[in-house]
Amino acid sequence: MARAYASTILDANIATVWSVIRDFNGLPTWHPAIARSEIEDGLDSDVVGCIRRFFLQDGTMVRERLLHLCDRTTSFSYNFETPAFPVTNYRARVRLLPVTDTNRTFAEWEATFDEAPEDAGKYVDIVSNGVFKGGWDALKQALAGRAPVEAPLWAGFPPNKVWCSTVIPAPAGAIWGIIRDFASMGEWHPDITKMHMLGGVRPDKVSGTRDFMFGPGHLNEVLLHLDDEEMSYSYYITKSELPWVRYVSGPRLWRVTDTDHCFATWWGDWAASPQDDLSLIPNTERDVYLKAYATVAARLAGGR
Repeated sequence: MARAYASTILDANIATVWSVIRDFNGLPTWHPAIARSEIEDGLDSDVVGCIRRFFLQDGTMVRERLLHLCDRTTSFSYNFETPAFPVTNYRARVRLLPVTDTNRTFAEWEATFDEAPEDAGKYVDIVSNGVFKGGWDALKQALAGRAPVEAPLWAGFPPNKVWCSTVIPAPAGAIWGIIRDFASMGEWHPDITKMHMLGGVRPDKVSGTRDFMFGPGHLNEVLLHLDDEEMSYSYYITKSELPWVRYVSGPRLWRVTDTDHCFATWWGDWAASPQDDLSLIPNTERDVYLKAYATVAARLAGGR
């Protein structure tokens, strides 16, 4: 199965971007390849299952069915009912995520489909660059000068208490090469010292425990999962002097395909008293997650 993909960073908050792309009938307002569009059977464009019939600039007619639409995750997916290309089993998804430290938006557009053997790779390039990247480039123009939509931004995507993100001007693979080592955070986070794996186990051993000092505090954290394809891992705390329990956390990286930058997220969840969370939540976001990414970015910028 082939996969087409394009991602970008948009200079608008997520509510503004979502207000434009959420309309399943709205492609002609921002995508230059689309001449006109209509929803069949008089349905609203946010009725899941509705079909949009649109025409390309050359007159080609395409029909796509809305498979899911979610205002909570700012995402939707659709398939081909009448294909634009000679491919089968086409499924596409659009998703937005906020860049929390700058109030911008990470946007990704992807599709999976089957190509004929003689077309291998042909439509991956056409869809990735002509359709998806071309769409994102045009959306940047459409968003320029648009009045921002003011809407509350969640602080931690459920069930997480903290979910934060940033853009690092370096390839995701280079960043993953630094942070993947579960025992290496003591080398690049200025507040962490004496980090090592208990029992001398490898840092890529799921179930292995890292032991370290965070300032004056002593912690143990167990590797819960490690995913090289997704560029993510998660861990949970088994020893900590802070007033929380059931702490689980982890980073994840995304490629930004039009700049070769990285969209980096970090989430955390735990149980604590409301009073303790008044300090735990902002301190963890600022002094652990975002500070970690800032020091990695500085390390890469310095060529160390």
